[in-house]
Amino acid sequence: MIAAALVALASLSVSADWRDVANGSVIHEHGYCDQPYIVVAPDGTWVCVFTTNPGHEGQQRQYVASSRSTDQGQTWSEPVPIEPPDGPEASWAMPLMTYFGRVYAFYDFNGDEVRTLPNGKACRADMLGWYCYRYSDDLGATWSERRRLPVRVTACDRGNDWGGEVQILWGIGKPVKWNGTAWFGFTKLGRYMLEEGEGWFFRSDNILTERDPDQLRWTMLPEGDHGLRAPAFGSTQEEHNLVPLSDGGLYCVYRTTTGHIIESYSHDGGRTWSTPEIARYADGRPIKHPRACPRLWRAANGKFLLWQHNHGGTDFADRNPAWVSGGIERDGRIVWSAPEILLYSHDHSYETGRLSYPDLVEQDGRYWVSVTQKTRATVQEVDGALFEGMWHSLEGEARVPNDGVELSAGEAAAYSSLDQGGFTLVLELELPSLTPAQALFEGGGVRVATTEGGTVGITLSDDEHTATWDTDPGAVMSGGRHTIAFVVDGGPNVILPVVDGVPCDGGETRQYGWGRFPQELAVLPGGTASGAATYYPRALTMAEVIALTR
Repeated sequence: MIAAALVALASLSVSADWRDVANGSVIHEHGYCDQPYIVVAPDGTWVCVFTTNPGHEGQQRQYVASSRSTDQGQTWSEPVPIEPPDGPEASWAMPLMTYFGRVYAFYDFNGDEVRTLPNGKACRADMLGWYCYRYSDDLGATWSERRRLPVRVTACDRGNDWGGEVQILWGIGKPVKWNGTAWFGFTKLGRYMLEEGEGWFFRSDNILTERDPDQLRWTMLPEGDHGLRAPAFGSTQEEHNLVPLSDGGLYCVYRTTTGHIIESYSHDGGRTWSTPEIARYADGRPIKHPRACPRLWRAANGKFLLWQHNHGGTDFADRNPAWVSGGIERDGRIVWSAPEILLYSHDHSYETGRLSYPDLVEQDGRYWVSVTQKTRATVQEVDGALFEGMWHSLEGEARVPNDGVELSAGEAAAYSSLDQGGFTLVLELELPSLTPAQALFEGGGVRVATTEGGTVGITLSDDEHTATWDTDPGAVMSGGRHTIAFVVDGGPNVILPVVDGVPCDGGETRQYGWGRFPQELAVLPGGTASGAATYYPRALTMAEVIALTR
């Protein structure tokens, strides 16, 4: 009876999982395609700008283009070049929609056609040169003449390979609007290639309403000769993006090679910034993140979202799955929720399996996320309940799941097929010791036991395929009472342990707190349980697991 009930409660098949990027609509696919950023026109049309070329990232013939959709991203028009494909390199376009329906695109442009270092050695040209913009008054069908932003020469430029005669810069994301002004962040480099990065910001107080482009006013911040960075975080400090706060302040995050996201605040209109520090969750734990774009958004409800990768790598790898945290303001700062898996791909390769440079579209109370895998840009609708759950968790209002089934020793144990959404197993434990190989729960192809490393691990097995993952070292203590949940997510094939409401993140001992199981491990055999646990026929969200603990 219990086994039949558990099978009946199996969740939706993974083929219908909105988180799988394979289910997204293709915006553009080419040899290289990156940074698909979308703005919504007053009539509801979506305009997307992106960077593309027929070869690989950074090769010649790289250009920026636009496409539009009138059916909320399901289909897209043929791309229109913003800069010609056979011209100087143009890259990293960021769109802005004005109040009167004009679209601006801001991008790098190799206007001086610099392709060698001063020593004559060939170099990438997609971050060299001018910061330019064009605009469109017909939603991307045609684009204006090129104009140039007033990027002032600072100490960072004067110290670079060209002594400031050539600037090295780029931006990610898109401008934000606040109280009639528009802002966007960008990164300068003090040395080719990707060395001595620092953050800068452009502000315009009239671009959202001024129709004459010759009358636009621009201010480059912070004041002085040095951008936003902190020597403690090393050379790599890049891809600065920001959101406005309700009190008029600004909040910025950026990437490093420290294994963490870095954050900073300004409360004087961007003229000065707080000393950068590691971004943290609401419980004080540092947010782990590799050398990848950490993307910020402020939703229409005034709350925040942070795209991240939930691991402490220090290079460009391992951007799959993509995770998201919800944020709310508390005492003038943003506090971040535990992360949730937002998107994933079953392609785990470096070349086409990494997910990055996303954007958020919000329209009519619904959410979409665009993303690139470096060759293919897609967009797909997101279940807004995921975001609401994170925000509610921070506000103490998270929903406690009520679809759990109590399993006791001697009862039948069956599980949702792992390719049918997965399951969550929750154990209430009091361990006098952490002696290895203590069986805490067993049955139906699942075993939970203490390990040689002083942790509690779960093993999944169908006799042909096996996967094992355990809690972080030090998370479970002998003599204490613990609530341990193992979330087995059949979409991205991830096992995530949560101890006393704290998701494992690897701590100081490992890069990840979560592990993968093989996609071939699809069905567990079932059997008789030994031990007690609560079984949920789906992968609970972190917000739900935390609510259970509370």
